[in-house]
Amino acid sequence: MRTPFYIVVKALLLVWCLLSHVAAEEKNDYRFDGKGISRNVLENYLERSVTMAFYLVPEKPEGRRVYPFHADDVRFIKNIGAKFIGRAIYRWGGESRLNSEEFWSTAKTLIEAVHAHDSDAVFQGCLFEIITEDVNKVKIPAWVFEDLGMPVENRSFFYKAMLNAKGKFVDHWRKGSSVPDVSTMETQLWFYYLAGAYMKIGCEAFHLGQIELMGMNDPERTAWAELVQKIRKCAAKHARRNLVLLDAHVPRFGMVKDGVSLIDFNSFPLRIKEVPEKLMTGVLEVNHLDSLYKRSKGCVSPSGWSCESLPYLVEFDNFGRNRNPNVADLKSHFVWGWDEISWFAQLPETDRNAWLKYARDWLRETDPNGHLQMPGCRMLSCRNETSGSYRANTKSPECPIGYAQEETIKGLWSESAAYRDASSQ
Repeated sequence: MRTPFYIVVKALLLVWCLLSHVAAEEKNDYRFDGKGISRNVLENYLERSVTMAFYLVPEKPEGRRVYPFHADDVRFIKNIGAKFIGRAIYRWGGESRLNSEEFWSTAKTLIEAVHAHDSDAVFQGCLFEIITEDVNKVKIPAWVFEDLGMPVENRSFFYKAMLNAKGKFVDHWRKGSSVPDVSTMETQLWFYYLAGAYMKIGCEAFHLGQIELMGMNDPERTAWAELVQKIRKCAAKHARRNLVLLDAHVPRFGMVKDGVSLIDFNSFPLRIKEVPEKLMTGVLEVNHLDSLYKRSKGCVSPSGWSCESLPYLVEFDNFGRNRNPNVADLKSHFVWGWDEISWFAQLPETDRNAWLKYARDWLRETDPNGHLQMPGCRMLSCRNETSGSYRANTKSPECPIGYAQEETIKGLWSESAAYRDASSQ
């Protein structure tokens, strides 16, 4: 006896609906826990990643720069639907500011303001490649020693104990400001303290900075593996979802040890290539300098899934300007003499908007493993009237220095969601 045709069609429609529902859930899935994070969920976060440098600091002068737009930044994050807020909190020197209760309470309040709207949003803290003599004023909390099974000492961090014994990268940034050597116990204590303290205010991700600089005495990544294990063990107890997402700048295209990546995803500057014939024009290109495109190493991820190329972010980096602004040099990391975000900020508004779409589309077509971290807030090296910072916020009385990429970012993310919906059918 044959099954009636309408029953077959109805069954097929039911299967199609179920599969479509599962696919839709996967595209909107931001769930992870102490057991790990799937590649799909990780890339969902990377697809909605935005740089928000210093977002979590108090509303006080930061050198010559001022960041008085917390309320509008909260609105900005909610409006664009950001899921991964990169570089949200860190210290670049001035470590004694960590002694301020306001530093921590402000950050916690701002994180909670976003989590009240979206509990899935991930905030990133940074463990950067700098240590200064100011760290001698920061007392080591008892919990750092206790967590690591060490005798509790009543002392502060010791700057000199974090330095390379052979003097490598000592006073690298300026006198009394050096690159910490990750192979020293004092550096490990310092980074463990930062990671644990940031976790306690709600951070669930950490950028490990320039790992090769800090790994100057760690060619086999033994010390890095030890530190990463300590951080992940801390996260299993103290992080919001018992897991933290780690990344780093990877000039060797990965942070792999014995076939397993120590980090969850790779990161690197955009490495924009100038078009000398067209003033201030820049493009992306595979194999330009040390760019990451099509070079991200394959590995087993920390969560256990294998890949031929680890997913990665590319971001607008800031690192200053050279002596020849507005001059093209294809052998230089500078873009027309500027760091990447300063170059971008000097483009006309329509060109900035168009370039974001160009970069998103180029990555999608050239290397889908890569994801563009949108510029939300970043320090600038060019002359401007915006307190030394680029902000993507729509210009308004609440943020009069906005560069107005907010709606473009929101639109591009909406387009990306529609694109993924169509490609899964």
